[in-house]
Amino acid sequence: MDINLDGGEKEILKAIGIGGAAISGKQLLSCVVGMEEAEFLSTLKGLLMMGYVLADKQSFHDFQDIQQAEFRVNAGYARDLKEALDPRLKRERKEQKNRRVRRE
Repeated sequence: MDINLDGGEKEILKAIGIGGAAISGKQLLSCVVGMEEAEFLSTLKGLLMMGYVLADKQSFHDFQDIQQAEFRVNAGYARDLKEALDPRLKRERKEQKNRRVRRE
């Protein structure tokens, strides 16, 4: 599965962390700086709609809603998201697959 991420999506995913641990909305907002509120909300909603990020709340209208929620990366997409964040991992995994030899 190929996942293509833009800069804002990468920044949010790096702030949340791929490890699977939850991060509070306050921590997320403090880690992601330099994004406008509308851009941040739009990007976060996109990640939630795609299922890459999970939250304990359903709707987000402003930063107050985000501060009260917790976020984590969906474990089902963790490997693909790691590869999207660092393309070298994808090449390494592909090379490992090519090296496998079937013995009969």
